[in-house]
Amino acid sequence: MKPRIPWRKRLLVRLLFTSVLIAVCSVAATAWLAVTTTTSALEEEQGQDLAADNKILAQLSGYAADHADWTGVQHTVRALAARTGRRIALTTPDRTLIADSAPHDTPLPPRPAAAVDPLHTDTYTEFGAQLSGIDPRAVGPFLLTAQERAKLEAVAQKVRSCFDRFGIHATVQHTPSGRPHVIVDDARDAPLELKVGCGNVYGESTADTSDALDFPMPTETKALKALTDLARPCLRARDLDLGAELSLTYDTTGRNPVSGAFLVTRKSTDGKGIERTTDQTAKNCVTNARRTQLEPYVAPAAELFLGIGDQTAPRFDMSRANKTKIVGAAGLVLAVTVAVTAVVATRLVRPLRALTVAARQPPELHVRAPVRTRDETGLLAEAFNDLTERRERLEEQRKAMVSDIAHELRSPLTNIRGWLEVTRDGVVDPDPALLSSLHEEALVLQRIIDDLQDLAAADAGTLRVHREQVRAADLLDQVAAAHRVAADAAGVALLTDAQDTAWLDADPVRMRQALGNLVSNAIRHTPADGTVTLTARRDGSDVLLTVTDTGKGIAPDDLPHVFERFWRAEKSRSRRTGGSGLGLPIVRHLVAAHDGTAEARSEPGKGAEFTLRLPAAEAPADVS
Repeated sequence: MKPRIPWRKRLLVRLLFTSVLIAVCSVAATAWLAVTTTTSALEEEQGQDLAADNKILAQLSGYAADHADWTGVQHTVRALAARTGRRIALTTPDRTLIADSAPHDTPLPPRPAAAVDPLHTDTYTEFGAQLSGIDPRAVGPFLLTAQERAKLEAVAQKVRSCFDRFGIHATVQHTPSGRPHVIVDDARDAPLELKVGCGNVYGESTADTSDALDFPMPTETKALKALTDLARPCLRARDLDLGAELSLTYDTTGRNPVSGAFLVTRKSTDGKGIERTTDQTAKNCVTNARRTQLEPYVAPAAELFLGIGDQTAPRFDMSRANKTKIVGAAGLVLAVTVAVTAVVATRLVRPLRALTVAARQPPELHVRAPVRTRDETGLLAEAFNDLTERRERLEEQRKAMVSDIAHELRSPLTNIRGWLEVTRDGVVDPDPALLSSLHEEALVLQRIIDDLQDLAAADAGTLRVHREQVRAADLLDQVAAAHRVAADAAGVALLTDAQDTAWLDADPVRMRQALGNLVSNAIRHTPADGTVTLTARRDGSDVLLTVTDTGKGIAPDDLPHVFERFWRAEKSRSRRTGGSGLGLPIVRHLVAAHDGTAEARSEPGKGAEFTLRLPAAEAPADVS
């Protein structure tokens, strides 16, 4: 019976467990690494995308603030798309295409990313845009003329040079309308007297510069008057009047050059000055008036669509920290894999090495391999040990066979030689009885040689059979007729019992030889008044040929060896008690040549039964 290996000790299960363990570790490490690196990369990418999108929106909003329409925006859109790697498309609110960086007829993204409207911006475009909702670059009628800009620029440069002479660094900055402002990097370093001497840009006045840098130019005054006229109806509707307590001024100091350029002021409570009002209603009126005033000067509102560009390069580079994580995780997984593999491989290779050492020993030593486990390698070691034992038994059988062959050949040859020598010396006359005895000994030699030749042909695979359809009943009758004389001489009854439906596809000569060997053994081992019975019957798709005797039977210890060569239950090998020991091995080979099997059953004292199982054949069509 094949030994059963526990599941936990099977080599396949252990290898699968090791593979699953390594795979789980790898997947876990990969998942962790992917989550951490992807999260940080996405956060970085989202930050980059948000910054890029804001830059795109800011530049397009600036274009709209500086142009009355979108006529020339296509070049700006393509330049932005090439620089940012994004698809950029502008449409009107009803989705009429204005400009697109993608090829013609490319579908738009499902939703716009933002609205480009310099008069109603709720996202970051320029510093101060969120405070008033108007892009500070939309200046409209407040844009200074070239002459006014040149005049203010000359004054600003003089003021900056004055500060430079006293070692105070100052720069000239410009508002979107073109007005310059002198900005001291650190106003705390400039003494009050220096501020007055160089022309104060912080609210105080001097004779040379205050008129130019601190007060509106004619263009700004004109625009401010128009803005006041636009804001007055809204303020009056809310019980506010610019001509009474409130007034609208234009901040030119540069303190808040973007969102706080227009101030709604009222007379101070002491009547000696003005102060900025905190009335939100007044501020809203002024803001709405500014939108109305700027509307002819800016491009109409448009919708901005952003998509993925045509760049094939990755949109972000992996950071050094993420690369370090990847290398570290890969190294850790590799180290664990190598360690686990080394441990498992060592445990697997150890018994194989012991088996190799045992296999390399000289055959005559018959070394056994140690069996330390009950897994596949342990079974392999047991199989190797069984093979070693079988080889040892075969070696013993080979030696015994050589001795048996020599004994079987020596006996008849000794008899023939002895009678020939005494006849040559004239001791015995060569009468017919002597010649008959010598002939019988020669037949014994011939039979032994024929049996050995049949066995050699079977071992070499050259044993030929000539198949034909044979009725099993006819085959039994022929064998019984051939052995009838021997059975009568031994006082043994020879009987046959065959079914007419039992047919074989076999070589009749070889089958008679096989059955003849069985019948000869049965007659030899059956006492007088015993019975030898030959039967043939169908058993499904097979035919069973059985030879049964009523002799003394075969001992249970001897039964497994009956088909071995030169094996005889009687060890003296006397001719009176047995043959050469080749008959049953020949039977087994002849049956195997017919794709059949031979088996023996016996109970001591009740005889023996030899059964040949052969494939059945259909009866010929002309046989009813």
